Amino acid sequence: MPSPTLSDVRSLAPAVADLAREAGALALPYFREGDATSARRWTKERGSPVTEADIAVDTFLEEHLLRLLPEAGWLSEETADRPDRLSRSLVWIVDPIDGTRAFMTGNRDWSIAIGLLLEGQPALGFVYAPAHSMFYEAVAGRGAFRNGVRVQVSSQPSLRGARVTGPKPLIEQLARRSGPIERIDRIPSLALRLARVAEGSVDIGLVSTDARDWDLAAADLILTEAGGRVAALDGKPLVYNRPEPIHGELAAASARLHPCVVAAMRAVSAEGAALR
Repeated sequence: MPSPTLSDVRSLAPAVADLAREAGALALPYFREGDATSARRWTKERGSPVTEADIAVDTFLEEHLLRLLPEAGWLSEETADRPDRLSRSLVWIVDPIDGTRAFMTGNRDWSIAIGLLLEGQPALGFVYAPAHSMFYEAVAGRGAFRNGVRVQVSSQPSLRGARVTGPKPLIEQLARRSGPIERIDRIPSLALRLARVAEGSVDIGLVSTDARDWDLAAADLILTEAGGRVAALDGKPLVYNRPEPIHGELAAASARLHPCVVAAMRAVSAEGAALR
């Protein structure tokens, strides 16, 4: 079988977009804004929650995405890992409900994230926030869109005055070097957090350690196509589809602002090390 090309992958985008919307329609009946979900729920091994809505969406997407592209590998938060993905040129990276705790408690900031890797790099990315009726999508080399309208990162020129969201300890770390910033409530869905940096409503999104490929891959492409970047706090790019798909602390921002974020965070870390 010939190696897949970016053109091959691009042709799948309309069908994947339709599946993302159908997945949202599966999840929405279980969601109750401002109230606890109607879905049955339980706790996984590492203490993280899962609901019957997560499983329903995961099952639906696995069946239909692999039918669309049978040769692809599969990596999802709610599916047992399959090592054969490591040898595949194409890999679906899926979070059926990113922000399950938000979904369970009636917070609208949850999303469905679908990414497709081609030779280790995101080539398709979809982040759908059904409770907000917001659909973000990107195809490599074709730009990023929200509800069909092209988006781009903000033109914020410096850290001072930037709109920042993420875990409080990381925001405090950044603030020690940035000067005054505008603190935005933490966005529970990491995919949605990055999508809001992509659309320009947030300037800087910070991510604590232990994020997984399925939290990031789809939104990474959307952010990149919108003129932004998500990377480790040492500036190194993300590497996907490793045996352990886990990442350390990350920062998302415009390509212009990202080096400033990295420099500020590294300076604070160096100060802390010097005091020990």
